[in-house]
Amino acid sequence: MKHLRCLLIIFGLMLGSASVGVAQDFEKGMAAWNKKKWAAALREFVPLAQQGDAVAQGILSEAYRDGKGVKQDYALARKWMLRSANQEDDMAYIAQFQMGEFYALGLGVPQDFTTAVKWYRKSAEHGNRDAHSVLGHAYYKGLGVPQDNVSAHMWFNIAASLGHPQAEKDRDIVARKMTSVELAKAQKRASACVRKNYKGC
Repeated sequence: MKHLRCLLIIFGLMLGSASVGVAQDFEKGMAAWNKKKWAAALREFVPLAQQGDAVAQGILSEAYRDGKGVKQDYALARKWMLRSANQEDDMAYIAQFQMGEFYALGLGVPQDFTTAVKWYRKSAEHGNRDAHSVLGHAYYKGLGVPQDNVSAHMWFNIAASLGHPQAEKDRDIVARKMTSVELAKAQKRASACVRKNYKGC
């Protein structure tokens, strides 16, 4: 899963500040995880997750969500992802995006697009292009928010500027349904949103 890979890359950059023991436990866990030895991996990750490691919490969530080494349990998957999403660190945006997925897909909770959008928005505020694109779809289709082509175009435009592979095409589809005045408004809002570092858009 690409979000997990991003999480692991970021964590790897932070290992220099981690204690040697924790880093070794994490590396052992990742080595087992990559070999699909789920039980061995979880023996390393569970204690780290319980100690508050955001990455281990995200991995434990994935294990419960997909039934890797444990019985599939969406409630426990959501619990661990929520712990990771609520942490104040540079990786929270990945867990926040995943929390949006739990609600958008109705995994262990009733499907709730309004709550999903709240989580996607939190992730978007960290500059997550996937969250920007998903918000574009939410506004385009009116899922969890009022249908609004100007907002949809704005979010797709931001995602496209960050290199999202589909966002430019999606933006152009929306643009064909907009007036020139609406397009100008969407572009102005996108520029303002970028200047505000995606906060309060």
